[in-house]
Amino acid sequence: MPTLSVRPLQPYVGAEVSGVDLREPLTAAVRDEIYAALLRYKVIFFRDQPLTREQHIALGSAFGELEAHPVEPTAGYPLILEVKADGVIKRGPDIWHTDNMYEAIPPSVSILRAITIPALGGDTAFSNAIAAYESLDADTKAKIEHLKAECVFPAKRRKDLTPERKAELAAKYPTVLFPVVRIHPDTGERTLFVCEAYSENVVGLEAQESAELLRLLFDRIKRPENQVRFAWRVNSIAMWDNRAVQHYAVTDYSEPRHLERVTAKGTKPFGPGETGPKHPLPAL
Repeated sequence: MPTLSVRPLQPYVGAEVSGVDLREPLTAAVRDEIYAALLRYKVIFFRDQPLTREQHIALGSAFGELEAHPVEPTAGYPLILEVKADGVIKRGPDIWHTDNMYEAIPPSVSILRAITIPALGGDTAFSNAIAAYESLDADTKAKIEHLKAECVFPAKRRKDLTPERKAELAAKYPTVLFPVVRIHPDTGERTLFVCEAYSENVVGLEAQESAELLRLLFDRIKRPENQVRFAWRVNSIAMWDNRAVQHYAVTDYSEPRHLERVTAKGTKPFGPGETGPKHPLPAL
């Protein structure tokens, strides 16, 4: 069986993988090799993979049980999220985040494929939240070791939802508490598990101190040395580990952009001194 070719793109995050046709069902050995690359590089990219929706779902299912998007499932394909914009009204989460972090058990692996891409612009940036944590000084690491932060459904930012729908989703996804320092369930690495999109308050701190601490942590995610920026082409695929990276969709384009995503369910986040299950990979 051929071994995959893995080419790192940046020192701390990102690699391009070749040597596999993702339209075909993965063997357990190839799936495990891809997952090992994902754990090492946090986000991996594939080129020239013209998948159908059915093949996209099958690929995602090899890495975990898929979940329907809690807000915008695609008609007829509830396991697929369409990320679609006409170039006039830009659509993209242009704020650093990890997918669906407002869920009580956030997702593990996301797989996004490109269908229509503007001639210029529309990249996605990814930041290694493990490297961001490791770059902190010892005093800050000690301070945040056992803190928890509130994670809130972003109803106030959703201009595309009616007040009734916002209220419905806010009730469905009440505020949850997550460890500021999360232990990766598969690698044991410490990762910053707060993001600008959803994290609002650190429990036990006064409002100003909480805001200042979160700003410091958010700024670590934004440091260029922790990032890789991916220029999409049609039939490109990005697969990322939501437990280890955050991402940002760059809305600098003026032509149509259409991507589709599937997302695997995760496990309950836990912090230092706690234990939790590893991510269950399906039998193939």
